[in-house]
Amino acid sequence: MGTTSGDPESASSDSDSGPDIDTSVFEYRDLEEIHKEIQETYLADDRPWVIGYSGGKDSTTTLQLIWYAISELSKEQLDKPIYVISSDTLVETPKIVNHITSTLDKINEYAEKEDLPFEAHKVYPDVSDSFFVNLIGRGYPAPNQTFRWCTDRLKIDPADNFILDKVSEHGEVIVTLGARKAESATREQVMNLHSIEGSNLSRHSKFANAFVFTPIEDWIVDDVWDYLLQVECPWGKDNRDLAALYQEADDECPMVIDTSTPSCGNSRFGCWTCTVVEEDKAMENMIDAGDDWMEPLLEFRDLLKRTQDPEKKPKFREMKGRRFGDIREKTNGGEGIIPRTYKLEFRKHLLRKLLETEREVNERKDPDEEYLDLIRDAELKEIRRLWREEEADWEDSVPRIYNDVMGEHLDWIQDDLGSFSAEEAEILEEVASKHDVPPKLVKRLLDVELRHHGMKRRASIYNKIDGVFKEDWRTTAEVVEDFDGEDADDWEYDIKYEELI
Repeated sequence: MGTTSGDPESASSDSDSGPDIDTSVFEYRDLEEIHKEIQETYLADDRPWVIGYSGGKDSTTTLQLIWYAISELSKEQLDKPIYVISSDTLVETPKIVNHITSTLDKINEYAEKEDLPFEAHKVYPDVSDSFFVNLIGRGYPAPNQTFRWCTDRLKIDPADNFILDKVSEHGEVIVTLGARKAESATREQVMNLHSIEGSNLSRHSKFANAFVFTPIEDWIVDDVWDYLLQVECPWGKDNRDLAALYQEADDECPMVIDTSTPSCGNSRFGCWTCTVVEEDKAMENMIDAGDDWMEPLLEFRDLLKRTQDPEKKPKFREMKGRRFGDIREKTNGGEGIIPRTYKLEFRKHLLRKLLETEREVNERKDPDEEYLDLIRDAELKEIRRLWREEEADWEDSVPRIYNDVMGEHLDWIQDDLGSFSAEEAEILEEVASKHDVPPKLVKRLLDVELRHHGMKRRASIYNKIDGVFKEDWRTTAEVVEDFDGEDADDWEYDIKYEELI
């Protein structure tokens, strides 16, 4: 591919040759033709564009192609916005976050300087959907291949919300992605399924008022790297820095907008907490390359991974489900009880370890660099609320753990969820044990009453009370009697988690 910096030249092509999954796109198309297709698609209607940018090679190629194509148009033709969005899961590998953040800043800077219609935005999960609120607050177990609860909440929903907001504002939008058919046979099949005959656009898999444009769908991976390394980045970054990141990470996490988009399961270029992969090669390579300040992150991630050991799950996980308090038996030939959410005591351990990890990472980093928040204040406050309301955490553990580790107090709201205290919990434990009543049952009932106290209409309290009583309140020993192959000792909480993991 012959090119010059800043002004890609056209490469010669054979118009008679057709696309093939192993054939370079530049054997039958040149950059001038690709730019023209992008321009025609942009000028065909007044629908704004939303470009999904992950920071990886494919989305960078797509954005760079569009930037050059759009910059060749007259100012009068640039009459609709092009939004560039990047999903920040709040648990992205720090070096990737820095790369994406600096890129988005450069895009906005150069777009203003060159009077181009690009607007770069980060989209974030709602606090209630964040990784640590679900993992530590609700006790969701670390994601795996069969229970990958993180993708929807951290990546798809924030992007969907942005798209829907623009659909509401403009009527329809075009979502532009760096998806390539050569990624996999499944990906090619999905892209062909949603294609619109005679159009450069495809139907969006979920939204009737959104369409999809994939300008590099016929590119192979060599085309992507040839283009990036031969064509200068138009917003002032160096694509060789991106190539260096890939040498460390081996692969990328794509911008995910729906469940048909490949997620990060076979990738090492995404979240530092990812336990879907067996090993985090990206962090290991970065540490080997000199970023040893990331070692505590890898240790925390590996801690989460070890909780997926089938033999150890009962030590970390509850018998009861979170929503209905039910106990389920294994199916598909398995015997015994299905482990559910993480136990509250283990979640307290995780919160402490996470805060210790944050403290250690920042102590190891260059003091001139920006402080790295692994968990935000809003997430800590949401975890506190969940523990107080759903786990009867009268001890109010979150502020205590935070103060123990960080040596400071946050702006906690006092008595926002009730006035029960650790001292009252101790008294209740003693009284309940004398009468052979589960202490947590009494705590939960008192919490329900407290939350409804003073309300003029209290009809809903009866449903809440009924829900609490419908939960399974048997002891561990009573439950395992009904299950062959179960041992009560396996399910008992072991305070020595450090030894266990």
